Amino acid sequence: MVKICCIGAGYVGGPTMAMIALKCPKIEVAVVDISVPRINAWNSDQLPIYEPGLDEVVKQCRGKNLFFSTDVEKHVFEADIVFVSVNTPTKTRGLGAGKAADLTYWESAARMIADVSKSDKIVVEKSTVPVKTAEAIEKILTHNSKGINYQILSNPEFLAEGTAIQDLLNPDRVLIGGRETPEGLKAVQALKDVYAHWVPEDRILTTNLWSAELSKLAANAFLAQRISSVNAMSALCEATGADVTQVSYAVGKDTRIGPKFLNASVGFGGSCFQKDILNLVYI
Repeated sequence: MVKICCIGAGYVGGPTMAMIALKCPKIEVAVVDISVPRINAWNSDQLPIYEPGLDEVVKQCRGKNLFFSTDVEKHVFEADIVFVSVNTPTKTRGLGAGKAADLTYWESAARMIADVSKSDKIVVEKSTVPVKTAEAIEKILTHNSKGINYQILSNPEFLAEGTAIQDLLNPDRVLIGGRETPEGLKAVQALKDVYAHWVPEDRILTTNLWSAELSKLAANAFLAQRISSVNAMSALCEATGADVTQVSYAVGKDTRIGPKFLNASVGFGGSCFQKDILNLVYI
């Protein structure tokens, strides 16, 4: 049986692993976190996050092939594929403060993986990270490899709050980036085989590592730019007597533009509000 471990039981890791467990009953999935209250919540009837449909998915799989645990090292040791879905906050001090991503949690996870592993592993970036993060992670893993082979993949998430289960069940695309070497391509195929249990093959896109990392940042930036543009247009509408709702509807009927993310508002974001802005700065 293939074993998957996800480090990080947050908004991305929990639902994503629950869907993999639901659609891949022959794969054992463990979601691990050092936070005891969070893991206790995942093992209770009051999940730590709310998403329509998530309760049903977790209840179908929990205790069968989906497990939530604080025994991080045990499950990383046993896993064939390790997803890393840890927080990447904005740096608050030093070079890049207020702009760059703080990869402290990622680096700690990589060192822990290297410390406990006794077999080859595929390590999957699930967090939103700057381009070339995989290179830094590779250096940590290979420096402490003890002869173990690691393949790093980028598999960014594209979930929206309120529709995460539907986004996982019927995604626009699943993006997998890896090294363009025989070992890298084999690792990409192994992860592709997991998603192929329920995602049509034409929606599983494979790229090199850096294209996958940058595609996530670019998608966030493009969406933020659309909202910023319509907000700027809203100010012009107020000055001229035009109705921004009518303007955005008319513009959105152009098939080259489309209607989504063209509603004027006070801002944009959700849980990734600051990161959307930083993506624009970064790009």
